[in-house]
Amino acid sequence: MQYFELTCTAYIKNDITFTESFERLSTYITYAMMRDEKLKALHNSSGYKYYVFGGLLPIEKSRICAKGNTYKFVIRSLDESFIDTLSKTLRENIDNPHLLIVETHKRAIRQFFISELYSATPVIVSLKGSDKFWAKEDDLMLLHKQLQENLEKKYKSFYGEEINPKQNFIQLFELKNNRLQTIQTNKTHSNGSPVKFYGNKFRIVPNEDEMSQKLAFVALACGLGEKNSFGGGFCLGKGMR
Repeated sequence: MQYFELTCTAYIKNDITFTESFERLSTYITYAMMRDEKLKALHNSSGYKYYVFGGLLPIEKSRICAKGNTYKFVIRSLDESFIDTLSKTLRENIDNPHLLIVETHKRAIRQFFISELYSATPVIVSLKGSDKFWAKEDDLMLLHKQLQENLEKKYKSFYGEEINPKQNFIQLFELKNNRLQTIQTNKTHSNGSPVKFYGNKFRIVPNEDEMSQKLAFVALACGLGEKNSFGGGFCLGKGMR
C-alpha cells in the first residue's frame, strides 16, 4: 500500500480568514477537477473520492492568511493518476479572486507502522437517521464503529477486495476539543445561511495487527470520517517508516 501527497504553494490574492480557508481551497480544487473529464466525473459521482486536503500553513496568530503572502497546503490520495492530473490542472491559470496555486510537489509514501494518528482538521461523523453530527455527549462506541465502517468501505471500494478485521482499529482514543469545530462550505441552506459541518479533533493509537494498520493508513491517505473533499478528517501520522 502507498498513498500520494501533493504539497501545493498558494499565493494569496485577498485576505482569507481561517474560517473561510477550507471553502476557498475546496472550491479551487473543484475548479481544477472540472478541467479534466475523468476528474470531473469523479467529482460528480456519488461514491468515495479517495482524497483529502489539509489547511493553509503557516497560519498567523490573527488566523488570517494575508494578501500577498504564500502558504502551503497538502492534498493526499490513494490514486496516483488523480494526483498527477490534479498537479497539472491546479497550476493552470484558474481565475480565482482569492488565491493562485503557483507550485506543486508530489511524493509517494509507502505504508509504515503507525503508532499514533492526530486529526489536524475536524473529523466529521454524521449520526445515522439524524441531521446531527457526533458530539462528546454521544455514544463513544458508536463513533468508533462508524469510523471503522467508513474506513473499511473506502478500502473495499478502492482496492476491490474485502477486509475482515477481527477488532476495531482503535486501541486508545482521546478527544482533543471541548466544543464542536466547524468546516464552512460554499453551499447554502434555503434561508441563505452557509452549510457547515461539525466535527472533532482526535488522537488515536491504532491496534498493531495487520488489518488495523491498513485501516489507519487509509485514514492518512484519504481522510478519517466523512466530508474529506471539504477538508474534513485530514490526519498526521506518527510511527516507524
